[in-house]
Amino acid sequence: MDKFLRQAIDEAQAGLRDGGIPIGSVLVVGDRIVGRGHNQRVQKGSPVLHAEMDCLENAGRLPVSEYRKAVLYSTLSPCDMCSGAILLYGIPKVVIGENRSFQGPEDYLRSRGVKIEVVDDNVCRKLMHDFIEASSSLWNEDVGEDEATLKS
Repeated sequence: MDKFLRQAIDEAQAGLRDGGIPIGSVLVVGDRIVGRGHNQRVQKGSPVLHAEMDCLENAGRLPVSEYRKAVLYSTLSPCDMCSGAILLYGIPKVVIGENRSFQGPEDYLRSRGVKIEVVDDNVCRKLMHDFIEASSSLWNEDVGEDEATLKS
């Protein structure tokens, strides 16, 4: 397994241990992790702290040139919000652990020049499968689904 995806998985597992949603992310420039994070919507009561957003926050302010050389690793396909941040900062490549549980706008990112690599990792899939099965209402909230809409 890729060492950077392994680090993103470690972040996802940390989020789960803290009572949150098991999605993790690392931002890599060259061969160095410059930011890491995990979904903290539950832990911090935040509407925006998806794993990728937490990772970028923890990376701090970087020169534009650093973002343009970066690779963002995420255990799950980035959502619209996180994809917007990828485009805003010009991150040229995203490595996705899995996109079966949720698939963000990967085709749109590709159309904007972002290289997308989907690993389809068993550990990432199991983390999400088990979480969704145990906490479906929390998962639906995280991806912007309304329980009432889902029932109709």
